[in-house]
Amino acid sequence: MATPARPPGPQRGPGAEPPPRAPGAETRTGIAGLFALPGLAVRAVVRSAATTPGRLSVFAVGLVLLALITGIIGAISVQDKKDTINELIDHREPLAVAAQQVYRSLSDADATAASAFLATGTEPPALRERYELDVAQAGSALAKAASDAGGVPEAAAQVDMINQKFPVYTGLIETARANNRQGFPAGASYLREASELMRTKILPAAADLYRIDTERLMAEQDDATGVPWVAGVLILALLGSLITTQIYLKRRTNRVLNVGLLVATGAVVLALLWSAVALVVQGIAVGSGGENGTRQVDLAVQARIAAQQARADETLTLVARGDGAKYEKEFVELTAKMVGQDGRGGLLGELRTLAADGGNTEQVDRAINEAGAWLEAHRKVRENDDSGKYAEAVSLAIDERVNGGATGAFLRMDESLVAVIKDARQEFVDETSFADSALTLLAPGIAVLAVIAAAGATMGIRERLMEYR
Repeated sequence: MATPARPPGPQRGPGAEPPPRAPGAETRTGIAGLFALPGLAVRAVVRSAATTPGRLSVFAVGLVLLALITGIIGAISVQDKKDTINELIDHREPLAVAAQQVYRSLSDADATAASAFLATGTEPPALRERYELDVAQAGSALAKAASDAGGVPEAAAQVDMINQKFPVYTGLIETARANNRQGFPAGASYLREASELMRTKILPAAADLYRIDTERLMAEQDDATGVPWVAGVLILALLGSLITTQIYLKRRTNRVLNVGLLVATGAVVLALLWSAVALVVQGIAVGSGGENGTRQVDLAVQARIAAQQARADETLTLVARGDGAKYEKEFVELTAKMVGQDGRGGLLGELRTLAADGGNTEQVDRAINEAGAWLEAHRKVRENDDSGKYAEAVSLAIDERVNGGATGAFLRMDESLVAVIKDARQEFVDETSFADSALTLLAPGIAVLAVIAAAGATMGIRERLMEYR
């Protein structure tokens, strides 16, 4: 029986080695194969880019990816900015106001307690009510300010200090009142001890809390006016890539227009112009809200607190009955801080300069004039006290019914500063809300325009690729 013929060529018997593979034909499996995939992909892209259709495909994929990444980053950046602005209006500014209210209420409580102590006979109900209102407002505002202090150890420490020391202060005030009603001289000692606790422990903690919250407010305003550089660089890179691609196609195909790429370029230009205008308007509005709102509120609050502390010094000087030189010295320093040496500078002078830019100085001018009237009344108080007319000095200092008295001028000045703070806060809200409206629909608009750009680039290059089939 004949043996079947075998095909020509070398034959392998059992145990024979397989023929060598062609270079580059080796295969890898498992984890090694996974690590090899990026290199294989790069080599495939390089081989493809050696031909014009392959190069166009690479351009298309690159433009689509860049457009989508730009849309995502741009939309996220704008939404973050919008969220920051809403945070300013809804959360950060009210907390700064709460911290300011803590400081103001504590300071006014100290001044009011000292004024009530000077009254002869029955304590004036109006002063008692004002003191109790200050205590209640300080507690309520502190609770609100403390709601956001947990993540800031420095702020939490100030809240703890106030919570620990303020009940001690109110206890000392009640002890002073009880002694004063019975005619015991120890009442004045308790009052001075309470005021010393307020000035050395409580008010410094409240001042630090207000400073921390105000700094956080201003920091967020700076964030809101910042430029989204990453998104800006990406959108410019996308625009440059689209223009470069169109120049390349013109040179390779001698065709001037590519509808798809023109649509993509138009979408990117529209996104760039829209973003630039919206962000400029938003930045100006937030800046205006900071300058005409936050900054004016800060100056008015500082002036008001200085006035309240000076008012407490004025009454404590009389309570000390000849031993109040340090209180009078503090009064002079605080009023100089408030209105300057000439009565037209200091915090109120700076506030007027700032308010003049906004064209509304009426309430600031009124506060400056009433501050001058108060200082004149204080001069008369000191003259009466120094000349032995103690009853007349006390009456001029605390009786609202006295013509040209210190209390009336102080209260009118305080009312003017309250009006300035109210108007400046409203300016902040109005300008910041306008900044928020300037970004309306910008985030989704950028995303949609990015998708249009990606689609336009795909269609434009696909049209050229079809010519090679």
